[in-house]
Amino acid sequence: MHDELFAAVFAGSDDTLVRLLRADAVGAVGAVDGEGRTALYAAAVGDRPSAVRLLLAAGADPQRACGEEGGDLPLCGAASGGHTEVVRALLAAGAEPDLREAYGFTATAWAAVQGFADTLEALLEGGADPDLPGPGGERPLVLAARRGSVAAVRALLGHGAGSGDPGGREAALAEARHWLERDVARELARGLADAYGDGFETVVRRSAEDGAESVTVELLRDGALVAGRTAGTGHAGVATVLEAALGVRAGYEELARRALRCRDPRRDDWRESVAALAAMSPEETFQVAAVWCRAGDEWRRTLAADVLAELPAGPGLSPRVVESVREVSAAAFAQGAAGRPALVAAAVRALGRHGCRPGDVARYAGHPDPEVRRRVAESAPAAAEQGLGTLVALTTDLDPAVRRTAVAALAATGAAESRV
Repeated sequence: MHDELFAAVFAGSDDTLVRLLRADAVGAVGAVDGEGRTALYAAAVGDRPSAVRLLLAAGADPQRACGEEGGDLPLCGAASGGHTEVVRALLAAGAEPDLREAYGFTATAWAAVQGFADTLEALLEGGADPDLPGPGGERPLVLAARRGSVAAVRALLGHGAGSGDPGGREAALAEARHWLERDVARELARGLADAYGDGFETVVRRSAEDGAESVTVELLRDGALVAGRTAGTGHAGVATVLEAALGVRAGYEELARRALRCRDPRRDDWRESVAALAAMSPEETFQVAAVWCRAGDEWRRTLAADVLAELPAGPGLSPRVVESVREVSAAAFAQGAAGRPALVAAAVRALGRHGCRPGDVARYAGHPDPEVRRRVAESAPAAAEQGLGTLVALTTDLDPAVRRTAVAALAATGAAESRV
């Protein structure tokens, strides 16, 4: 029965699991595999939320430790893999969020180390202590900062991490600044070399998702994986978020350096710098960004347009913003239809935000980059009466995101019905 039970859990065969539980629920929830793991733990680490619920309903103890040394907890196993739905199910069944397993890890520490923001949110909502130290006495905020996860740091701050002791936030900021100046891939490779020695093939993999980039360094021998470590690269964004939480103000050039180092408006390092710049004095920020609009570096001009797009619109500022961004827009247009998409998209967003003429954004309706066309579709001038033709044309765009944006914008004007 036990082999069939674990096979059903690993395969996600809930029908088989239900049959086995009906036949012998006590035996099933008490069973362990060859490594001493319970079926509940196997379902938790395997991200099988339906199996977890079935086992809990059959009487499985959500806090039963297992494994060869009896130190593995289902909640920690789920948190270490970022299995948020499983975490919620275990918490709902009574799992203590701050229970420690082997080596002093808590579920919150696991989620922070891995940078799993959604999982952290579930644990914190379930009553986990945001400041409970993990292995080595380090707080989750420091662990998340080391990981370089802006989202994880924000989740912890949102639940009061470090609020009772600013030293906790300062330690996290120091950690982020430490990693900010380092090559993450090189540091991971060095750590693996110290732990496992030389003679391995080193492979570096990068992936990006939701504003964050992750770097994984693996050691291979004869093509087989020996060890690997992963970290995020959003330490600049983390530092910027923590500075805001501590009331520390980084200078204009330092924030620009952080954004320009990553050169990607979709990344947290860029977006957090833009938000921090826009949160400063609007007049002072405008003056700085206006100078950047005339910079020789296209990425600095892109940053300037992005920052200006975030400044509050109004009669005192918007006309001057439009004038500055028109220069950026004209220079981009002179490069040809393609231009640099990030620069053009930022210019279109700033022009639309501050009330330019419809023609200033309509000229980019045929831009080859879909993000630029989407920005045109969402701009206020495109929705003005003179720009409706552009908006209507974009409702038939080849890119579905552009079409959705244009249709929604057109519907919001009320013009869609009048044209039917």
